[in-house]
Amino acid sequence: MQSKSIRETFLQFFIQKRHLHQPAVAIVNKEDPSLFFVNAGMNPFKEIFLGNQPIATPRVVTVQPCLRVSGKHNDLEEVGVDTYHHTLFEMLGNWSFGDYFKEEAIAWAWELLTAVYHLPKERIYVTIFGRDREDGLPKDDEAAAIWAQYLPAAHILSFTKKDNFWEMGAQGPCGPCSEIHLDIRSDSECKALPAAQLVNKGHPQVIEIWNLVFMQYNRQASGKLVDLPHKHIDTGMGLERLAMVLQGKTSNYDTDIFTPLIEKIEQIAGKSYHESTTIAVAMRVIADHLRAVAFAIADGQPPAHSKAGYVIRRILRRAIRYGYSHLAIKEPFIHQLVPVLAAQMEGVYPNLATGYIAQLIQAEEAAFFKTLVAGLRLFHHLDPSKIHQGVIAGNVAFELYDTYGFPLDLTLLMAKEKGLIVDEAGFQQALQAQKARAKKDATISQGDWQVVHPSAEPSFVGYDQLEVTTAIVQWRTFTNKAGMVYQLVLAATPFYPAGGGQVADTGVIRSGTQSIAVIDVQKQHGLIVHTVDQLPDQLELPVVAQVDPMQRTLAANNHTATHLLQAALQRILGTHVVQKGSLVTPNLLRFDFAHPTKLSTTQIEAVEAMVNQKIRANISCLEQRSLPLPEAKAMGAQALFGEKYGAVVRVITFDPAYSVELCGGTHVSHTGQIGFFKIIHETAIGTGIRRIEALTASNAHHFVTQQSATLTAVADLLQHPQDLVQAVAKLLYEKKQLQKQLSGYQANAVQQIIQQLSHQLEQVGDLYLLIQTVQPPHPHALQQIALHYKAQYPKIFVLLAATFEQQAHLVISVSDPLLPYNDAHQMMQSIAPLIGGKGGGQPFFATAKGNHPTGIATALQAARKAIHESMK
Repeated sequence: MQSKSIRETFLQFFIQKRHLHQPAVAIVNKEDPSLFFVNAGMNPFKEIFLGNQPIATPRVVTVQPCLRVSGKHNDLEEVGVDTYHHTLFEMLGNWSFGDYFKEEAIAWAWELLTAVYHLPKERIYVTIFGRDREDGLPKDDEAAAIWAQYLPAAHILSFTKKDNFWEMGAQGPCGPCSEIHLDIRSDSECKALPAAQLVNKGHPQVIEIWNLVFMQYNRQASGKLVDLPHKHIDTGMGLERLAMVLQGKTSNYDTDIFTPLIEKIEQIAGKSYHESTTIAVAMRVIADHLRAVAFAIADGQPPAHSKAGYVIRRILRRAIRYGYSHLAIKEPFIHQLVPVLAAQMEGVYPNLATGYIAQLIQAEEAAFFKTLVAGLRLFHHLDPSKIHQGVIAGNVAFELYDTYGFPLDLTLLMAKEKGLIVDEAGFQQALQAQKARAKKDATISQGDWQVVHPSAEPSFVGYDQLEVTTAIVQWRTFTNKAGMVYQLVLAATPFYPAGGGQVADTGVIRSGTQSIAVIDVQKQHGLIVHTVDQLPDQLELPVVAQVDPMQRTLAANNHTATHLLQAALQRILGTHVVQKGSLVTPNLLRFDFAHPTKLSTTQIEAVEAMVNQKIRANISCLEQRSLPLPEAKAMGAQALFGEKYGAVVRVITFDPAYSVELCGGTHVSHTGQIGFFKIIHETAIGTGIRRIEALTASNAHHFVTQQSATLTAVADLLQHPQDLVQAVAKLLYEKKQLQKQLSGYQANAVQQIIQQLSHQLEQVGDLYLLIQTVQPPHPHALQQIALHYKAQYPKIFVLLAATFEQQAHLVISVSDPLLPYNDAHQMMQSIAPLIGGKGGGQPFFATAKGNHPTGIATALQAARKAIHESMK
């Protein structure tokens, strides 16, 4: 049974059991500040379990991509080493929200596995929760009794909380669970040793395939367990492991989910997957990581330098390093796997079928290869002080790992080639210290929600009202590295939460005489959460929520202008232009889009002209709320890249023939309110991705006014020439000619100094010394002179000093044979304080700059003395 059929069979089985198929949510977890990514199928339903959202559909079935690369659930280090862990995997799950419980969940799991998928009953083992004194929980005899209807007692095993009590994190919904394990060993192995002795022991062929969680409790911040408002069922079965079993394989990577990717990697590398364990592990890592990165980008999270984007970048770089170090692939290649993945997922995850993903990965690969080369250069010119008795210091290996992305095994390999070893304990110590710092920086402490008005149904009224009298439904404390604040959920709120590229509204919440500033507004699991720095004195009394009208208007100007801009770009550049991201603030708008080349001045002017024409046309906004998604698509409504949409959507139209978009943001009622639109910047942000920044209304007017004033001032300085551009071009040309002449004079001056210094060389044995004060035409000439003499003499120590603009400059150049005795970096660090500065560099070349030129003579004397002492 192929993976597509396995997935579809699961869905149809539970649809027949009256479950609603709910499409997968984006794996980038935008609605929960405690998680970067969806790491379990239950994440989207967290607030339903807690009772913060009403139960709209009591039975649901999902196939949810999950990413486990950080936090409590982190499988990254196991990926590729074994045959069944992954960063990204698809979780098959059926859900009951206050409807059926253990009996139906177990019965249907048994029916699906044995009667539909036809797994051998005698190979199935199950585990149950076996009590916990700390939490005061009894053994799950109920689950054991239900399983006894299907399995012999020897196949029903009890385990501790570690194995059979499921918790998403330190707090939140949780409950006992029952895991279903399968023994896929050979018949002879099964007879020799019962699988009951191997369950939960990490045996690669006695594996867990399905976990039935009986969600009953909420773990509070204090650690206390309290009953949830309703009992729920939350099950999760990994598609990859199930495919392995049903396809008769012993490795997930031998299934049709991974084999097309591995075959493509074999083709690129010119190596066989079965050639060696090292090669197999590398190919497994690359195939797995490509899936994680591609899914993340498709869901709107490209590689970046911080937070979730940094995690994706590290996963991609990990894959690149495996290709580089184990498969000898020395150029970008991972982007070539994207079309293979897209073909596999055709009809299931259509958002993978875009050239943007491959383009972005290729650009990331190219950038990292430059970093990789820089790291290699650093390794091959290691400071001798970092190597003691043939051992490279652990912090050096960690710097290569952390700054240049070198895995420890690559550093070990390079060290071995040089006859060196690495202080692995020191590396681990530095790694753990970094993890501790990162954990401390990222620590988020969330208090439990305190319910004030339990019967209130939160709603957003911000499209129609900017001020509303409302009530606080619930509140909690929220602490991160910035300190402790409070979060509120209101019965009705006019505050727009950040989303769709638009920043959150600002404003106040008034309670009696208190006026409390709203710091931030975010959407979390369907709730609009307001962050404030203080609580109302009387939480149960009504409050007034008021949005800042000016900031809302300015943001609406820019959001509408973004829609007009996208439509103009598509008409002027072509229909290939699709949105890749946006930022809408009251002050400016930023729009990222797919386009292969820089926009010409003519194109930018044409885009501006079209947008401003639409503004002057004063087109009215047609807002359609709660429109069925198929109907919206039939209208040609464009979607925001990386966003997942529900069954009903909001459509914003400015002329049906011009701009129709799915959008939840705020907009002007007529385009004329925008006033004026001006592009201020256009640049590349990645391969095939351009970015435009623009202003509207008063900000655009101010920008143009300032530009005009600047041009007037320049014209005044040039005495109002007839053609200002031509006059400036003439000045630049004349400057360039003068710079050429000056460079010639300076080059002659440097040559004269080199000739004069040749008479100042000192010889001590076979060593030449050149320690002099000079006055070259520019600071860079010091380096030129020093390197000239290093190239001329096989064994020379050069120290030159000069003064420029009341600052002392020093340069040291050392030939390679001298390195064990006189390290330029160490020498410079010792004498730089004598000129009131700091210095350093490489063992063979170092520089320094200081504010005390009077110390130059002392510094040169100290260096001369150190050299002579080292020669004794």
